Amino acid sequence: MDLVQLLTPEGERVDHPDYPLRAGPRELRGLYRDMLLTRRFDAEAVTLQRQGELGLWASLLGQEAAQIGSGRATRPDDYVFPCYREHGVAWTRGVDPLNLLGMYRGVNHGGWDPDENNFHLYTIVIGPPLLHAVGYAMGLTREGAGSAVLSYFGDGASSQGDVAEAFTFAAVNQAPVVFFCQNNQWAISTPASHQTRTPIFRRAEGWGFPGVRVDGNDVLACLAVTRSALERARAGQGPTLIEAFTYRMGPHATSDEPRRYRADAEVAQWEAKDPLLRLKTHLLAQGHADSAFFAELAEEAEQLARRVRDGVRAMPDPDPDQLFRHVYVDEHAQVREEQQTYQAYQAMFAGEGGRG
Repeated sequence: MDLVQLLTPEGERVDHPDYPLRAGPRELRGLYRDMLLTRRFDAEAVTLQRQGELGLWASLLGQEAAQIGSGRATRPDDYVFPCYREHGVAWTRGVDPLNLLGMYRGVNHGGWDPDENNFHLYTIVIGPPLLHAVGYAMGLTREGAGSAVLSYFGDGASSQGDVAEAFTFAAVNQAPVVFFCQNNQWAISTPASHQTRTPIFRRAEGWGFPGVRVDGNDVLACLAVTRSALERARAGQGPTLIEAFTYRMGPHATSDEPRRYRADAEVAQWEAKDPLLRLKTHLLAQGHADSAFFAELAEEAEQLARRVRDGVRAMPDPDPDQLFRHVYVDEHAQVREEQQTYQAYQAMFAGEGGRG
């Protein structure tokens, strides 16, 4: 199996002829910090959901290297189209974790301005973000912009027709887009083996653009491969498909129970490939970090968790009337009628101190 790897599970640095990478101690420590802080607020979000503070949460546990590595490969002028689990990518683009949790708490529809960080709003529907990304990339080409687009999807989404259509438009138009598939091997309870007979990255051959499979638990490989693909896109050489072979350590979402469909031995096998553990091992072995660094980082992570926890609990309830705003650009008669009906319903409970 072709797999680009620059950092082995044992923390040993190796070279790859096609993807050279120079990363000094400071950058390596920064990548580890990104992954640790992302993992910590992700874990806090799971706890908050279990406590009834969030309606749902889709954990990224185990996929930190794929997201941080690819996210840090982008430039500020690049545009990113996530799906709904790209919390680590959001972190690299400067999106406050509270904005992510606000959406899952139901108090906003994505509390960040997409154009402020060039990071699009989450899309819960599987597949369409790739079409959005290709359309945006085609627009960049027509405007003569020198930036690129990075679009995320999972192995489950690879079975959607939207993905095939996106590949077609991207290939025909030489769109400056990189498709980044996080193959975590489980589309809820459906294994990847039930969706494809060949590695996902090889699908690119049929559309006439490059595909590469990278060790998704190797943050350095994800960084190098994505950086190369984005440079290729900016140079007018068209799209690339990257398959980050990784593993979803937790449930698909907090409504899921993965022990019903996968074996504990499989999870244990992947725990030994933990993306944070391998980089920490490398940092210690090379003398790039010491116990004081990790202790300070652990405290920073706890401070972040406290800020997230307190911030979520302090979020005000949204005005139910917002359901009817921004449905259409202009006022719509049917929506207005539905709004008036709902307002009348709410008024029935005004004297009881509740909204109904």
